[in-house]
Amino acid sequence: MLDVRRIEAATPAGRDRGVDALRAVAIVGVVLGHWLVSAWERNPHLVISSPLAYMPQLSPVSWVLQTLAVFFLVGGYAAARGVREPYRSWVVARLVRLALPVVPLLLAWAALGALVSVLNGQPVASVVALAKPALGPLWFLGVFAALTALTPWLVRAGPVAVGAAVTVVAAVDLLRFGLGAPAAVGWVNLAAAWLVPYLLGVLWARGDLCPRRVGPWLLAGGGAAAVALVAWGGYPAAMIGITGQSASNLSPPTLAAVCFGLAQAGLALLLHGPLSRLMRRPRLWAPVALANLGAMSIFLWHQSALVVTVLAFGLYGRPDTPSWVLERLAWLPVVALALVFMTWCRHRLDAGRRFW
Repeated sequence: MLDVRRIEAATPAGRDRGVDALRAVAIVGVVLGHWLVSAWERNPHLVISSPLAYMPQLSPVSWVLQTLAVFFLVGGYAAARGVREPYRSWVVARLVRLALPVVPLLLAWAALGALVSVLNGQPVASVVALAKPALGPLWFLGVFAALTALTPWLVRAGPVAVGAAVTVVAAVDLLRFGLGAPAAVGWVNLAAAWLVPYLLGVLWARGDLCPRRVGPWLLAGGGAAAVALVAWGGYPAAMIGITGQSASNLSPPTLAAVCFGLAQAGLALLLHGPLSRLMRRPRLWAPVALANLGAMSIFLWHQSALVVTVLAFGLYGRPDTPSWVLERLAWLPVVALALVFMTWCRHRLDAGRRFW
């Protein structure tokens, strides 16, 4: 049972509960989204698959559950509000905090990989197919850490920097898709694309961005641009990567993903006020506070919880029917329990550290 009163009493008066609620929503979206679009088939060894490869009509679901832009928005907001001098000490402390959850994850997967390969007799290719999604969140951590390190300089940037980042993404897409440049050029967008929502968060924290005025423009403009790029620009309909597709909106990010992220940021800005008011209710705030307490651990470990559930219960098979989706939803409580256990174990290692 949650100790609602204790959590409420431990929350500082100046805590921005609306931002924490947005982060919690983003966490739920990522976990649920990955569980519903990640699958493994035997062909003859385990290979990564996705129901969207067989049922592309479900692609609009990815527009609801792909919430990475919200993570970067609230990350930029929190970092800009918390940045302190001397900058070097602040940056080092933030980077250490981000890096600490990585070591247990790598050690756990080294052990699990050996267990699956040696004791369970799975070929190396199967181990790779399981480990690759589980370790995938590390790319997020790397980009997020780089942007965090740049925060002392980004707080001095103006709105023009957001436009410059969007322009870089558009130029890279033009080189890739229009002028036949090598595919590797696209990885420039890994930094430029996620810089956009992060910078919006920084501007928001500085007071240079009014949610009520800017939010509707970002939501309408970004959403319209994303739809137009998918409908007439030849961009994939799904806002996630799909195994077997020649193009992806996330690996690396495209202009369509950036426009979609702008729409998400606009919606998040508009929801911030109502969520802040809802979070004044202790019973609603308590689970959100706990989710934020383990936000990075949940993000890094949620794919591992998915893989362990698949391994433990043999949830392999071709994801080509609606019943597969219903079965995945039915197994969601088991995944949630596995993730809660992994997060609890992770935080037992830091029992003496405080989140607030």
